[in-house]
Amino acid sequence: MMMEDDGRPLLNSEQTAESFSHRGSTDSLDFRNKRPFHVEPRNIVDDDPQERVSAEAAILNSRVHYYSRLTGSSDRLLSPPNHVIPAPEEIYIYSPLGTAFKVKSSDSSSKNPSIITIFAIWNTMMGTSILSIPWGIKQAGFTFGILILIFIGLLMLYCCYIVLKSPKAIPYVDTSEWEFPDVCRYYFGKFGQWSSLVFSMVSLIGAMVVYWVLMSNFLYNTGQFIYNYAHDVNVSDSEFGTNGSDRVICPYPNTDPGGNLSSVSLGNETSDESFQRWWSKTNTIPLYLIVLLLPLLCLRSAAFFARFTFLGTVSVIYLITLVTIKAVRLGFHLEFHWFDSTQLYVPEFRLLAPQLTGVLTLAFFIHNCIITLMKNNKNQENNVRDLSVAYLLVGVTYLYVGVLIFAAFPSPPLSKDCIEPNFLDNFPSDDVMVFVARSFLLFQMITVYPLLGYLVRVQMMGQIFGNHYPSFFHVLALNVLIVGSGVLMAKFYPNIGSIIRFSGATCGLALVFVFPSLVHMISLRRQGALRWPSAIFHSFLIILGVANLLAQFFM
Repeated sequence: MMMEDDGRPLLNSEQTAESFSHRGSTDSLDFRNKRPFHVEPRNIVDDDPQERVSAEAAILNSRVHYYSRLTGSSDRLLSPPNHVIPAPEEIYIYSPLGTAFKVKSSDSSSKNPSIITIFAIWNTMMGTSILSIPWGIKQAGFTFGILILIFIGLLMLYCCYIVLKSPKAIPYVDTSEWEFPDVCRYYFGKFGQWSSLVFSMVSLIGAMVVYWVLMSNFLYNTGQFIYNYAHDVNVSDSEFGTNGSDRVICPYPNTDPGGNLSSVSLGNETSDESFQRWWSKTNTIPLYLIVLLLPLLCLRSAAFFARFTFLGTVSVIYLITLVTIKAVRLGFHLEFHWFDSTQLYVPEFRLLAPQLTGVLTLAFFIHNCIITLMKNNKNQENNVRDLSVAYLLVGVTYLYVGVLIFAAFPSPPLSKDCIEPNFLDNFPSDDVMVFVARSFLLFQMITVYPLLGYLVRVQMMGQIFGNHYPSFFHVLALNVLIVGSGVLMAKFYPNIGSIIRFSGATCGLALVFVFPSLVHMISLRRQGALRWPSAIFHSFLIILGVANLLAQFFM
């Protein structure tokens, strides 16, 4: 009984707050959350024989334990004051044998300067959506598309700011290790936790479906380039497009203005019918990818593939270079028709604009991991500034690619409506620079796809079974469902623009508009600081998110 009483807090944490987190501070090496042990420098264990802990360290250790017994570790009211906690460089782990080992503080070398944090956010947001930005601007109209991109970028930045600040607005609870689903659980209970998980899964699985469609596309065009080069096949006569060294094609010249017709293989790029039958973008390539990617998804750890994440930055830089070179060589082709379309040009304002808002919701989406990214920022007081700069860079990148591709698209002779949801499809398979871009992106996506699958498995299996890898058959069943959805979309509806806009509007409804706005209003109400202008504005954000999703079904 004496041992049990010694380990029990003298004050119950329920007396000082209504509810507390299920996560304690024991998962962190933060020196203000751990119960540290102070040891004088002359007593520290190195390669010399181990020395005993000094009397001064023992006294300080007892004092810290006294505070620890007053209340639970998640309570801030009776936590040890600052003068009791040693400095970070004086924290050591004390063993029962009386030796102490220095702990490397998590606040030193593991933290990143602002420039690294900014580009980490930029690199995380720069996904497949960049390939659909020119198509989205075409759907909304050139002028309207630019305005929408700026507006949605600012809106997404503000909602991301709310998510970033939400854990710190919770009083009397240690939220240092919380993510946004934990915040949703605090305010909305199990419903908030599970619904945030479901919508997070929508964004991840939607991205994996887009990856499968794009990998099928890139693998098809890469193989087509190699086959045509090996057999000296000239495909210029079989494609509708411009002439010259920098050809631009219109793969589906009869596509309606809505741009929602699914892409299918033309099947006439070469005279070899046998090659076309076995190397089809929609019929065979999606199946070939199963042999490569399904075993990779079933691996217990995805640590190996994390080494190739730098390829994302290389791919984006190469895409920007490619777009710049193509724009310089093709020149600008613009005419402004504000509301009426012509044979070659689209109006500046179009009713299909919600398709762009859906794409941008996913393009600017980083809300489910922004708290984690910002934890590694060395100067926490600069978090808001660094987040704003990162969003500015992302918005400028999207504008640069979208505006240049739209403006440089040669009209005449081609119509602006020919801009594809994947703008690389507007260049022929024998274009060497585009071939390099497709090869880069293909290899990058093959390495990132298992990482996305690993994130889905960890979040889903962890919540349902409490184990990230319950068994091989559980993991295989989940991966078969994910791969099957990608194969079906790549075969029957390989329009990445529509897939991106639907998944973006769906996950954005909860994780961008509804939950952040509700969390912000509830937090202000509990503080007695909620005013009607704020309530109206954040209610408008919720309505905007609902309208964004519903509009996708009518485009």
